[in-house]
Amino acid sequence: MDAEFKPDEVIAALEDKSLLVLDDDAPFRGRLARALTQRGFTVSACGTVAEAKDVARLNPPAFAVLDLRLEDGSGLDVVQTLHEHKEDARAVILTGYGAIATAVAAVKAGAVDYLSKPVDIDDVIKALLTKAGNKPEPPENPMSADRVRWEHIQRVYELCDHNVSETARRLNMHRRTLQRILAKRAPR
Repeated sequence: MDAEFKPDEVIAALEDKSLLVLDDDAPFRGRLARALTQRGFTVSACGTVAEAKDVARLNPPAFAVLDLRLEDGSGLDVVQTLHEHKEDARAVILTGYGAIATAVAAVKAGAVDYLSKPVDIDDVIKALLTKAGNKPEPPENPMSADRVRWEHIQRVYELCDHNVSETARRLNMHRRTLQRILAKRAPR
């Protein structure tokens, strides 16, 4: 991609702006769907593999952002269903469990990219819009290690229903240390 790449202009020029978001984490799914809608996509958001497969069969979208591991299956199954009904659909796999083996499986299943959570919306859009054969540029301003750690702690805290003691136990961290981290602002 060249330095003049403007995602908003590319999205505005698309004929088909339909996009499927699949994630079983409802708050994350909602934030991602809102951000993609604000950028110009027409978003359908699903929380289960079964729902997403129905969308892929009945009204296949041009784009998809899919979580890898869900309670009722894998986002890779949705990629396959999507490609059966719309060959040129572009899917990006998101996961909190980044590993080389699953990245390879995602690409073999037909995903155009594989991104680890937490993820920046601009990185998702670049991955979706990159033409076949081109690699997306590395992020200009990647998240710092402190920011990635903070995002992970926030996610676990949210999954533990904002229970500090349970979050600290799951993160193998002292409760007071966690409270100090939660009281601070997000690092850049």
